[in-house]
Amino acid sequence: MKLEKIEEIAKKAGISEKYLEPYGKYKAKIDLSILDTLKERKGKLVLVTAITPTKFGEGKTTVSIALNEGLRRRKVPSLLCLREPSLGPVFGLKGGATGGGKVTVEPSEEINLHFTGDMHALTSSINLISAVLDNSIYQGNELHIDPNKVVWKRAMDMNDRTLRDIQIGRGKSNGVERNDGFVITVASELMAVLCLAKDENDFIERVKRITVAYTFENKRITVGDLKIAAAIRKLMKEAIKPNIVQTQEQNPCLIHGGPFANIAHGCNSLIALDLALRLSPVVVTEAGFGSDLGAEKFLDILSVEGNLHPDLVVMVATIKALKWHGGSEADSLHEKNLDTLKEGMANLQRHLENMKLYGLNPVVALNHFAEDDGEELDYVLQWAKEKGYPICLCDGYLKGGAGAEKLAQMVMEILNNKESSYHPIYSKKLSIQEKIETIAKNIYHAKDVEYSPLAMEKIKEYTSEGFQESYVCMAKTPESFSDNAKLKNAPSDFTLHVRDVSLSSGADFIVVYTGKIMTMPGLPKIPAAVKMEDE
Repeated sequence: MKLEKIEEIAKKAGISEKYLEPYGKYKAKIDLSILDTLKERKGKLVLVTAITPTKFGEGKTTVSIALNEGLRRRKVPSLLCLREPSLGPVFGLKGGATGGGKVTVEPSEEINLHFTGDMHALTSSINLISAVLDNSIYQGNELHIDPNKVVWKRAMDMNDRTLRDIQIGRGKSNGVERNDGFVITVASELMAVLCLAKDENDFIERVKRITVAYTFENKRITVGDLKIAAAIRKLMKEAIKPNIVQTQEQNPCLIHGGPFANIAHGCNSLIALDLALRLSPVVVTEAGFGSDLGAEKFLDILSVEGNLHPDLVVMVATIKALKWHGGSEADSLHEKNLDTLKEGMANLQRHLENMKLYGLNPVVALNHFAEDDGEELDYVLQWAKEKGYPICLCDGYLKGGAGAEKLAQMVMEILNNKESSYHPIYSKKLSIQEKIETIAKNIYHAKDVEYSPLAMEKIKEYTSEGFQESYVCMAKTPESFSDNAKLKNAPSDFTLHVRDVSLSSGADFIVVYTGKIMTMPGLPKIPAAVKMEDE
């Protein structure tokens, strides 16, 4: 595989070498002073999302990269914006998150691992807040912090279930003993703040507003009260800048930020998107997991906060996933089964209908695998045609950009001929419960929402503190529209269980924890890290 020097890649994106801070030959940071020279956004925004994901992988990132390659082959100077991989899934389930086959971003191994140090900077900043907070309690506790009301969690960028609930400060002179826990870095509010900030100053102002604890009198304590915003600015000085890399076909790609979509808002940074929209006539980005999670948050949180206007949604689906949702077992997915395929189409239809609630034009990208049955492919293509949904096969994995040219053509035809009437599905002025129930009933198709006494108590508290007009960020299993991972396909009329909520005052959203969702994932029985022994 031939890679070009990053300076040449940047030129293709319209970025002068003077704004680059190279990290070796093939990756670089982009100095944010470039924004002073690019006043107007000129790009149309394409969001790539997917049906309810399965453990077999639907290839959303692969399709995103392929679409960008296809657009470039058709002489559209598009730009791709992706999230940074987390070491948790890299060594846990995925083994990598930079695409696959002939459509990857490079240098893929470096991007999957330490990249340009953004995850390290975030993790260090998160843990600096924890260290200073506990030190403040130990050194006289001038802020009157109640050790039992510390809400800020430590973090690491790795799946480790043993750290979910721990006890710290044990032993003489080791601080004040209290219960604590870790979240994975990509689920921390600091990651959300990085990805929602408009610039460095906005980032720091948001950091100052982050709630870390409460006093004995139940007064909120923020990072601003700890007086460490300047230290965090220094730690995050480079991490706030977007990264530029390249695809296999030597096209530019911006990668920056990486919140999980099942426990955070699941979108790359607003800073990178803003830059891309000023540089390029078409910007392709993705949102994590299925459209009920990442796309919902992209459309209800990031787009509103960043004054974005998405123009089109690409919905990724696979034959395997559709049959899985229709009732096929894992060991029989390779076998032709039109009955389960037809049954599973309800999942695709639900996701497409949901996107239309936002006033968006959806296109179906049927990610093609070599073992797919021709009759099954024909059925899905005909189904979409009859329902009036544009659809085409995407062969990026096997053929690179050449396998996505038809998809690129379809995308451009719609961008050029159909106006988007995008709008979020809820107003921030609704109550916290009304916003939760709008998503639950319209996107998940729940019959009702059941709140634990703890969740209700906190909702009342946040409302009384003036946070009613915050966004809501739903923490939910990605494996189902419901909060029960075992309910496949397109379940309806179920009860969504809200067990807890938490305040992310810097990100300006309320995190809503449903079902059994965890903010620190665990490793599977055979982690991807172990499988690497065989490579």
